[in-house]
Formats: sequence, structure tokens, C-alpha cells
Amino acid sequence: MSRFFVALLPPQDIQDYANEIKQYFANRYASSGALKSPPHITLQPPFEWSDANLPLLEASLKEFASGQQPVAITLKGFNAFAPRVIYINVVISQELLTLQADLMAHTESKLGIFDNVSKTRPFAPHLTVAFRDLTKQNFKAAWPEFENRQLHFEFTADKLTLLLHDGKRWNIKQDLAFFSGSN
Repeated sequence: MSRFFVALLPPQDIQDYANEIKQYFANRYASSGALKSPPHITLQPPFEWSDANLPLLEASLKEFASGQQPVAITLKGFNAFAPRVIYINVVISQELLTLQADLMAHTESKLGIFDNVSKTRPFAPHLTVAFRDLTKQNFKAAWPEFENRQLHFEFTADKLTLLLHDGKRWNIKQDLAFFSGSN
């Protein structure tokens, strides 16, 4: 069995910016957990999947992605799940909510993958820069620094990314392109 999750990854320039902030948290606030994955917006939380059935998982996600339209994403400022997590705020849009809900429905009905936590709380899209290893004390020190910091990025998400855990960190396993209307 391996651990996977499905996410939207921003373009490389935004990833580089987010990684600089993650590195800052690692250096200044001893929070390096967020460095264990590329900057991302989780759509399908981590799940276990049999390695033998990997082709089925990839084919099913590819089928889902090919039916999706690209989604405009706006990143604006910072927010937090106090007292542990600081993240780049993702502006909620109906398109993003629909994409996430449709993906969860697809993975549950077609693959039997479901996330109980997601069923009990609303989808809160975010791009984590300081993770659960941020101490409460360091959160209190860091949050005022980021609370009002300006940040604004816009990009079009045109693919899903399947990430695989190698025992230490999350790596990109496969990009799954959305329907683009041109072949």
C-alpha cells in the first residue's frame, strides 16, 4: 500500500515564492513540515491505495480530469488555522468548490476512496506554508508578521496532480490534464 493525495499545483514561479516562505518558517520558526511537499491546494486528502491497482487509480483520475474545465485560482494574503498552521489564502470560487466536490464524489463512487473528515467540514482551500510542527509559541510570534502581509497571485489550474509519499516526503507521481477543447 502507498499513500497518495490529489491536488492543484500552482505554476513554478508561485511554487518558488511559496517555497521561499516555507524555508523562512523552517529557518526562523523551526517549522519545516511544509517543505515535505510541493506547494499545493489539496482536493482529495491523503489515502491508502494498493500499488498493484495503481493503473486503475491513474486511469480513473485521468478520466475525471479530462472532463474538467480549467479553473481560475486567486491567491490573496495569508490566513491561519490557529494555533498551528499558517497558509496562503485561496479565494473560494464556485468553480473550485464544484471541482473539489465532483472529485470527491468520483473517487468515492468509482474507487471507493472517501475521507470522513471532509464529509464533516466544509472544503477550505489553502496553500500551507507553516505546518503542524509550528509550536504555539512560534505561531504567536509568526502570525502578526504574516497576518496583514500583502500577496496576490492569479493562475489557471489546468491539471490535477497525483502525489505519492515515499516515506519521507510527497513527490509528484502524475499530472492529469483537464479538457482543453483542443487536441
